[in-house]
Parts: sequence; structure tokens; C-alpha cells
Amino acid sequence: MAIRVLLVDDQPLLRTGFRMILEAEGDLAVVGEAGDGLQALDQVRALQPDVVLMDIRMPRMDGVEATRQITGPGRDGPAKVLVLTTFDLDEYVVEALRAGASGFLLKDAPANELVQAIRVVAAGEAMLAPSITRRLLDKYADHLPSGEEPVPDTLHTLTDREVEVLKLVARGLSNAEIAADLFVSETTVKTHVGHVLTKLGLRDRVQAAVYAYESGLVRPGAQ
Repeated sequence: MAIRVLLVDDQPLLRTGFRMILEAEGDLAVVGEAGDGLQALDQVRALQPDVVLMDIRMPRMDGVEATRQITGPGRDGPAKVLVLTTFDLDEYVVEALRAGASGFLLKDAPANELVQAIRVVAAGEAMLAPSITRRLLDKYADHLPSGEEPVPDTLHTLTDREVEVLKLVARGLSNAEIAADLFVSETTVKTHVGHVLTKLGLRDRVQAAVYAYESGLVRPGAQ
């Protein structure tokens, strides 16, 4: 079945461009459009998309608040949100990730990257390309823990292997890459990731990555 996509941007010309790119793909279907966050909430309820391409800065309700309401607790099978921004890496992108976005891309990304990002996010993976992750962490390194703070109690609920997996998730590795790094099967990695999310009360891999950095488990520049 085709991946159902909702386009959310306050610029109609951009929405048209995105629609042309996505509808050229046989496995993607644009089911609707919205010009602001409030319209996006209505469209999500009415159309049940799999992925929402979400602009950040819009009138009436911005993309951060819309993302928070779309992906918040209590939602049955919530749509995944992929944030699109022209503003490179700024505080709005960080807030969108904390709010529950499954990743982000710049609006000037090549068409093939946009298409691949939608497929990755729809499959439940995070869309945090290593290059973007590094730039994000470099930009906010001063605001992240130094590693000298006490480790959160919740981290002690993880096994040693789960901690290893969490560190690799925070570095932006996919399940296949983690499996290769740890010499285990991809199915085993998926199981470990699931346990990490459940024990820490996190929604997805992006929130796990944010947790790993904010808790001091992983520091910018560390391998």
C-alpha cells in the first residue's frame, strides 16, 4: 500500500513542488494539504496520513505545537512527523524533535533525499542524517551536559547491552548498522531498541537520541 502523506506549509508554491515530487513515486500518495498547524490537526484527524511533512514557522499554530498535538500520548497509531525547514538548524528544530518529530530535512534537500526520508520515517526509523546530527550537536554543545552530572535513575534500568544500543542510536546509526557494529542480528537490535524505549518511556529513536545527549550518556564528539 502507498504511504499516505500530508503536506503542511504556509507557502502554496512549495506545497505544489513537494506534491509533484512525491506523486512521481509509485509508493507515495499525497492525501491532503494544510497551510498552518490548526489546519494540519484537522487534516490529520480526517485523512489519517502515515507521514506529515511539517513546516516549522506558520501562522495561527506553528509546526512545533502541531507536532506535539499530533504525536502526543494517547494517540492511536499517530502519524509520523518529518519537519521541513528553510532555517537550517535553530531552536525550533530542536523543539520539534523534543515534541515528537521523527526527524527533519532542509527544504533545499535533493528530491531523492526527501523521498527516502518519507520512506524511512514511515517505516518507524529516525531521519537524522549523520551530517545533520553532527551540526545539530555542534550548535548546541554548550547547552548539553558535560558528562559530569549524575546519571538519571531511569538509565540504571537498562542492561549493559541496551546502554550500548542507546549510544549507537544517539550517533544516528540504523538498526542494520548497529547490528553490524555489535555482531548481532537486526531482529535482536529491534528488540533492544524496543526495550530501551519502553523502559525510558520514550516514543521513538529521536527521543532516545535526545535523551542520550541530555542525560550526558553521550557527549558531542564522543565515539
